[in-house]
Amino acid sequence: TQNREKCLVVIQLSGGNDGLNTIIPYQNDIYYNLRPRLALKKEDYSTLSDKYGINRALDALKPLYDNGEWSIINGVGYPNPNRSHFRSMDIWQSASGSENNWNTGWIGRYLDNYCGGCANPLDAIEIGSELNLALKGKTINGLVMDNPESFFKQVNDPFLKHLNANHEAQHGHHDHEEVDYLYKTLRSTYESADYLLEKSKVQKTNADYPFHKITKQFKTVADLIISGNRSKIYYISISGFDTHVNQKNQQGRLLKQYAESVTAFINHLKVNDCWKNTMVFTFSEFGRRVKQNASGGTDHGTANNVFVMAPNLKKAGFYNDIPSLSDLDDGDLKYKIDFRRVYASILQNWLKTNPELVLQSSFTPLNFI
Repeated sequence: TQNREKCLVVIQLSGGNDGLNTIIPYQNDIYYNLRPRLALKKEDYSTLSDKYGINRALDALKPLYDNGEWSIINGVGYPNPNRSHFRSMDIWQSASGSENNWNTGWIGRYLDNYCGGCANPLDAIEIGSELNLALKGKTINGLVMDNPESFFKQVNDPFLKHLNANHEAQHGHHDHEEVDYLYKTLRSTYESADYLLEKSKVQKTNADYPFHKITKQFKTVADLIISGNRSKIYYISISGFDTHVNQKNQQGRLLKQYAESVTAFINHLKVNDCWKNTMVFTFSEFGRRVKQNASGGTDHGTANNVFVMAPNLKKAGFYNDIPSLSDLDDGDLKYKIDFRRVYASILQNWLKTNPELVLQSSFTPLNFI
């Protein structure tokens, strides 16, 4: 029953995670000068290399770094950056330039191209309550659900069942394409709900998960991957990273939940022999400014780090250096890598699809995978 196809798990850190207090340039004086209260001290970070450390909140991820299963890509952003949460998140989710407004997402367009006309929404699943732009395609959308049990209950609502049964009885008596399309969608949603519930019940070796609220989302995804579910992409969002005030504790708490949940998730996949086909990609809509603000926090910035976790990475550890802290663009880091190059790498080398069709333009892949 094992799903042998490669799958991708995308984790969105909403609010703009402060990259400089996530990956710490502990040898850099400017970091300490511009963040007299906020810079992490020796007891707040763990050393990963002779230049960089990680926030102690991320210590659970250290074994991944040591095993060569974690690539940290620094200075990721895009030209003419936008500092609005909504706009910048749209740019990352749609993979557009900052001057374009696109109404489809990069994963949605992947579904459009990879899936070629199949109406099944199961190829990409978002764990949540509302489908975000990233999973909306021209012809195919991903599916959003809280968990298989509640999704099954929603879909098996008596009203929907009645509607569907009625349509089945009258089928053929009209030629309204739109109505037929709606029922087709409804039927495929029914089938998806049945299928996912069945898959989530498959017996498997369990793993220890920490008691964080977000952990349940990771366990749902692990259960589905291990059961051999056919979905290729899973999407999880973690909110709360907009740390204008008293950043240290809030960011530390969230990073700890993230790190411990991801570690439990990967261990769960490992004991069920499913890690070898899985990649975890983590991003945030922007980083924060280099200089701390007056409220013990940081304001909206630009370029940031992204994390790629997978077995057999070509280039693990630090893919590149953090951009210069002295050569700033109006107080912000200058991006070094366009985020669409990261997408191109994942699309081409992991999901084995043509990145140009999805990104609608040519971006040179990086060689981390």
